[in-house]
Amino acid sequence: MKAMPLKLAFFALVSLLFLGACASPEKLLERGNYEGAISASLKKLSGKKNKKAKHVKALEAAFEKATHYDMREIQVLQKENRSENWVEINKIHRRIQRRQSLIEPLLPLYASDGYKADFKFVRVEELELDSKKKAADHYYSEGKRYLAEAERGDKESARKAYENFEDIQRYYKSYKDEDRLMKRAKQLGTVYVLFKMENDSRTILPRDFEKEIKRISVRDLNSTWRTVHLNPEANNQYDYTVVMRLTQIEVSPDHVKEREYVDDKTIEEGWEYVLDNNGNVRKDSAGNDIKIPKKVLIKARVFESYQHKEAHVAGRLEFFDNRDKEIVHTEPLAVDAIFENYAAKFDGDKRALTEDSKKKIGNQPRPFPSNESLVLQAADLLKPVVKDKIARSRVMI
Repeated sequence: MKAMPLKLAFFALVSLLFLGACASPEKLLERGNYEGAISASLKKLSGKKNKKAKHVKALEAAFEKATHYDMREIQVLQKENRSENWVEINKIHRRIQRRQSLIEPLLPLYASDGYKADFKFVRVEELELDSKKKAADHYYSEGKRYLAEAERGDKESARKAYENFEDIQRYYKSYKDEDRLMKRAKQLGTVYVLFKMENDSRTILPRDFEKEIKRISVRDLNSTWRTVHLNPEANNQYDYTVVMRLTQIEVSPDHVKEREYVDDKTIEEGWEYVLDNNGNVRKDSAGNDIKIPKKVLIKARVFESYQHKEAHVAGRLEFFDNRDKEIVHTEPLAVDAIFENYAAKFDGDKRALTEDSKKKIGNQPRPFPSNESLVLQAADLLKPVVKDKIARSRVMI
């Protein structure tokens, strides 16, 4: 029942859009949709030799009303005497320019009955250049104001400064020292993160363990306002330190488990006669001997060897705020690097082997990995875990 009003609203919206698209220039003009009336009129008139007077007059009236509306809006915005208004004023100037450029190719415009349309163009080029400069000046002043706050340690202000300097590029590719100030805002607004590893497990790590961990690609960890370093850079003040603190490193002993089991299967092999109670071969209705498939139980004895060794590495990620000098977030870490191998051989009928047994037959026992190599495998497994937890953290933004 609740879905019906949504469906009705959807169909109503589609209907309105359809009617708007099909509406005549005159209807659009009556509704006050001047831009729509201009667009519809131009479609009716462009490329036509016989231009209907009603379409010519609709274009003329819509153009006049749209221009009048825009000029009046500019006056109101200018009277408010607010620097941010120049952004909107420039948009209006550009809109007037665009509208006039659409009309200009049709001039002089005569209807098929001889009526000549009169379009009063606004000399907007100089006005647009002036509003463009003042809009850029507004963003430049706002950017410098926020940058001054950023210099006192406000990263949010630095990002607002950056956005304002970036907005200038809508008007000018290069404007005053905007490029230098923008770089400074980017520097002040960026959160710098240092990744470190601490071993509190009381176990000596393999020499290349930390090197392996720090082979993480930081490209995916960096964003517009976050830069992660795996090694400290001189003269860089880090906002956060992410410490991978290892608290547990355990390697199990080499473990071998052997077992013996039998696979069996009943198969059909050859045939045998069906005998009656007297021991004679039974006949069918056609007088032929009756025989049935001979079922045979076959077996295979499997000798299996299972090898297992495991390295367990656990700890936590600590997100340390260097400004407040406190841990603001922690994430648990744990991975298991596992070595396992099945080897098997058999005696008996190969046809009796199950699919699982067949996979193991022929495999040979393998040398157990060293404790060091298994712990290094754990380091490789830790990398994506650490990377994912840092990337998803909402603390360091």
